[in-house]
Amino acid sequence: MALPLKQRKLIGEAIRKYRKEAGLTQEELAEKADLHPVYMSEVERGQETVSIHALMKIARAVGARVRDLVDQL
Repeated sequence: MALPLKQRKLIGEAIRKYRKEAGLTQEELAEKADLHPVYMSEVERGQETVSIHALMKIARAVGARVRDLVDQL
């Protein structure tokens, strides 16, 4: 089941914040997390629902915890 747009956008904003704090571009984050750059862009913009597996990979790549990325939900 897809998350509502508001929740997808909140997760995307959190990912963007941690990505920028880590000094990574979307492409660098996608490579580091072993995800497709287009998927990474869509997740950050709230257009795609991120799986828990992908969220774990993203959190690891930016040096955050999964709960840090979803604490605004």
